[in-house]
Amino acid sequence: MLSARDDFTPRTLIEAAFDPYLSAFARLLPGLVAAWDRLPAGDGQKARLAGPVALLRGWNHRWAAESTATSVAVFWGEDIWALTSGAAAEAGTSVWDYIDDRASDAQRLTALDTAIRRLTRDFGDWRVPWGDINRYQRNDGAVVQRFSDAEPSIPVPFTSSRWGSLASFGAKAYPGTKRYYGTSGNSFVAVVEFGPRPRAWAVTAGGASGHPDSPHFDDQAARYATGRLRPVYFSPDDLKGHIERRYHPGD
Repeated sequence: MLSARDDFTPRTLIEAAFDPYLSAFARLLPGLVAAWDRLPAGDGQKARLAGPVALLRGWNHRWAAESTATSVAVFWGEDIWALTSGAAAEAGTSVWDYIDDRASDAQRLTALDTAIRRLTRDFGDWRVPWGDINRYQRNDGAVVQRFSDAEPSIPVPFTSSRWGSLASFGAKAYPGTKRYYGTSGNSFVAVVEFGPRPRAWAVTAGGASGHPDSPHFDDQAARYATGRLRPVYFSPDDLKGHIERRYHPGD
């Protein structure tokens, strides 16, 4: 991504940081589609998986909150990973390489069957937008967050870095939840332009305060989820008009 150009500006670097292309699925999904194509006509699994395969066949391999293909791909990726990770370790190869080069048609299709069943069981339909599953939630200031599908949360369009997303959001289901909530990934993102007068833009997952009653407890969450970085106030001139209170040691 970074070697493709050498004329970055702050704006285009931010765009690159939130590029939605999922390189892992661009590499791994053709094997799944080919496995389905090889099934004989009239096979029950072929009929059962026709819709999901058609969706993945036409997908552009880019995450989006409204994308149902992202949901199917991620759930399939999780299931094929679970099926093959042990064998990949024994073979001394990466799981991505194993899925691409050595996974059997049966493994690929079984993983898709499992993914479709999980989506249907947990969300009522396998055609569920990724943003309805992948969520950001901050309920309190506890070090270990307790997540709840009944509490407010916001959609996050990007995925785990496992699938090639530079904007990384590591999320999973927790006890009592169907939705996925993020607890790892990029917690702070910054772009800095060095020069006579440095300029910078940044965003923090959630907010700068750990106190739930503070307006800054969660005020950056929407920016984080959409890649809308805020200006960083660096010099005294930058701070003018943006200060809530001042503190001087000893006063």
